[in-house]
Amino acid sequence: MVAGALAQSQAPVYCPDVAPILQTHCLACHRPGEIGPMALTSYAEARRSSVAIAAAVARRAMPPWFANPAVGHWANDPSLSTAEIHTLAAWAAAGAPAGRGGCQPSAQSKSIWNIAPPQAVITMPGAVSLPARGEVAYTYEIVPTGWRQDRWVQMAEARPSARSHVHHAVIYVRPPGSSWLKGAPVGVPFTAATLGVSRASLWTDADILLVYAPGSAPEAWTSNGGKTRGKLIPAGSDLVFQMHYTTDGHAAVDQTQLGLVFNPTPPDEQVLTLQLTNDHFVIPPGVSDFRLEAHGSLPGGATLLGFFPHMHLRGKRFEYNLIAADGKPRPLLDVRWNFFWQRSYLLAQPLPLKAGTVLQAVAWYDNSRANPHNPDPDVAVHWGDQTTDEMMVGFFDVAVARGLDKWKYFAERHPAQ
Repeated sequence: MVAGALAQSQAPVYCPDVAPILQTHCLACHRPGEIGPMALTSYAEARRSSVAIAAAVARRAMPPWFANPAVGHWANDPSLSTAEIHTLAAWAAAGAPAGRGGCQPSAQSKSIWNIAPPQAVITMPGAVSLPARGEVAYTYEIVPTGWRQDRWVQMAEARPSARSHVHHAVIYVRPPGSSWLKGAPVGVPFTAATLGVSRASLWTDADILLVYAPGSAPEAWTSNGGKTRGKLIPAGSDLVFQMHYTTDGHAAVDQTQLGLVFNPTPPDEQVLTLQLTNDHFVIPPGVSDFRLEAHGSLPGGATLLGFFPHMHLRGKRFEYNLIAADGKPRPLLDVRWNFFWQRSYLLAQPLPLKAGTVLQAVAWYDNSRANPHNPDPDVAVHWGDQTTDEMMVGFFDVAVARGLDKWKYFAERHPAQ
């Protein structure tokens, strides 16, 4: 055997060496209908992209993950190990050999869902027609569940049909008797303008079921530490889809779906999505490192589960901290911001917090010409809905006692625990 053939025979092969790595770390995005630019569900597909795969993982651009490794440990970190990176590099260098065969396609490659098969799929009844150009106002759609009993949600996934046009989606739970959006049409898309009201008048403190943004993963409130967790949709509730659409030069139609997996029995703890927000700011033109801060205290004891930061195109970096009694911050999460891959960060070990604990969110923005995504470095930037404006929102999930919804949680101040 010649030396070249010997080297190739010792190289990793697609099956059984490479396929499991791709299935574990890549298929959530790299399959038909997902955000990845190419599918990697078969040997032929992976072979065509083998050199690009090796280059992307070598510089740790893929899988996308932006948390500072010196701060925190994360249950959903998709990063490859050094050994896995070496395997993909050696496979590409050897010409991407197929191997012995027999690798079975993952169940994920056969499904449009990244969660377990949904027990309920809720589709916005009214499709939304999107123009090729211009700004699109926040679009709402109210969808009655018609459920006669409470449902506890263990997993949730939003799937826009016009993914490239969706800046974000927030799906709210509107319980029976709520006055929010009273008189608004049901089952058809509408905006503040079509209702004849201001955008500010549509503000709500309704509970959030799910937040979707480009690159975000589905939500899964699985058990940890022996306790089960879920989000509550009370009997008779409506789901309100708040859709922020963008344009990209091509007209489209969106009809977002929501997949749900339910807890088989009521869980031990109820999950609430809370947020730290700063909406009063002016980012001066040309500034490359503008800092914003928001903080708040927990009204009662809770278990911190994870984070979901949100900014727009001028975002640069985002932190979450605990503020100690002496005023010093304890870092919980430090991420490089990437508008096109807005990830959640789930704590490997959920963190119990006492009533009165102060959480801080800190965001930095680059409004200079050095930011390649900056829409206009010559203007001052304020809070606003469109991507040319900015936002500063630090979503975070906590677990509390079952039955303690968001309103009850904040209505009562609980003693330190």
